[in-house]
Amino acid sequence: MKWFLGASVLLVIALVFNLGLLAYAMYALLGVMLVSRFVARTWSENLHATRECNRLTAYIGESVAVVIKLENRGALPIAWVLAEDLLPRHALIHDPPSLRPVGKRLHLAMLGPRSQKTAHYQLECNRRGYYQIGPLVLETGDVFGLHRRYRVATEPNFLLVYPKVIPLAGFDLASRRPVGEVKMSYRLFEDPTRMAGVRRYERGDPLNRIHWRATARTGELHSKIYEPTTVAGITVLLDFHQGSFAAKHEPVRSELAITAAVSLASAVFEMGQQVGLVTNARDAADRIRQEGWDFDIRTRDAALKAAAMTETSTRLQPLVVETRRGPEQFLRILETLARAELTDGLSMAGLVSETGSRLPRDATVVAIVTAVTEETAVALGNLVRRGHAVSALVNVYDDREYSEAAGKLLAQRIDARHLRDEAAVSHVCQAHVLQSAPDAPSSVW
Repeated sequence: MKWFLGASVLLVIALVFNLGLLAYAMYALLGVMLVSRFVARTWSENLHATRECNRLTAYIGESVAVVIKLENRGALPIAWVLAEDLLPRHALIHDPPSLRPVGKRLHLAMLGPRSQKTAHYQLECNRRGYYQIGPLVLETGDVFGLHRRYRVATEPNFLLVYPKVIPLAGFDLASRRPVGEVKMSYRLFEDPTRMAGVRRYERGDPLNRIHWRATARTGELHSKIYEPTTVAGITVLLDFHQGSFAAKHEPVRSELAITAAVSLASAVFEMGQQVGLVTNARDAADRIRQEGWDFDIRTRDAALKAAAMTETSTRLQPLVVETRRGPEQFLRILETLARAELTDGLSMAGLVSETGSRLPRDATVVAIVTAVTEETAVALGNLVRRGHAVSALVNVYDDREYSEAAGKLLAQRIDARHLRDEAAVSHVCQAHVLQSAPDAPSSVW
């Protein structure tokens, strides 16, 4: 617009003062500008593009193929078009990047009338997460560079990369309540399908408890004795507050916490026991639903901003996968942990306070914590005082930091284990079968 205004002013001056050469130059400049504007707009309107991904779910170490098709639907050839498929910043900043592009995401092409061109690249998945692929931004313009047009040609796709699951030989974190079917020396629940014996009838025994054969044989009322059993399982309590993770240790510590959580859930699920998850993390899919993304983007910088995640969050609602059995239970936990993002909203102490009343008492609470403050230790200690069996994995590398954290937890009667590195995930959960101890009840996993 400034160029048009300037050329028009000069043209008026040339006509007023009868400057023929200047007037001719301004006529030529205005003509070139009008033609350039028309060509740039026509090229931009006739450009269409599509993106295809061969998969939208993947595991760490797998690759995703992305194919981009550019199409000129007009009768005029397009001298140049610059196509860039955007990726969010957090997927590229680490070394190695969470998503490593193999091939070119930025393509410069010339399209003939009603012609197509295809470009492709691959994304190597190095870290779990929920990633936005796109939008695809197209840039074109006239050959003189006077006018440029930007278009967002495709909606983004969303790639879910599952976290790493480390196979465990067993699980021995349950302290007072081992995971699995446990024969207790005291009665919690009785299984009416498992009869342990017969005793004399006692006042108050229900009729469905009477053993009629023994009653008929002895002439006295006898009642059945059922085997006292319970199914324990676990509820994983994961701290994913941003303040708990030092920036210099990221993303190693947060990813180790996710790996430990999903590996524990997998081990318990494979044993057929109930498993659940409670965390203060932010759900990436929920973030995108709430914040959306800007489809009407006029510049590449605006497109980059739209493709990036919001840096802060005030989310105060925890993510909860109810503790239960079921064929889809582990898949729900796997997908929830794949989409989990650090948040600066709800703290670990606030998470325990918010969800403590909803945690089942017949399942061991396994807390995965990184920074153990006094508030966190007291909050977990309150669970113990309410009758929950609580164990903790302390996600730190330094032995001194672990000793300080373990001291705070032990003061609240919470068993603590050192989650030093990835190898420790299987080490702290190594036992396959917990046999009977001389001074402990018999347990069968």
